[in-house]
Amino acid sequence: MQTIETFVPITQAKAKLLEMVRQLHDTNDTIAITKNGVPEAVMLSMRKFEGLLETIDILADPEMMKQLKGSAKDVKAERLIDLDEAF
Repeated sequence: MQTIETFVPITQAKAKLLEMVRQLHDTNDTIAITKNGVPEAVMLSMRKFEGLLETIDILADPEMMKQLKGSAKDVKAERLIDLDEAF
């Protein structure tokens, strides 16, 4: 599981918003905004956010999950085919 790399107090976040957005664009970090030392909000890159939404969509799709579980069983049982053979 990924962790939050940076914790920023809300008073600093207001002053550093542009810098934080640039950091998120350049990295795959997650930034927690704190209020009185307690995390209250999270900032993440659009790329990471879209990835989370895609993961949620996959997990919510019973047919996709069935296929993924079947594929995992095939790999574990070493029922694999060569890439050239597949295409």
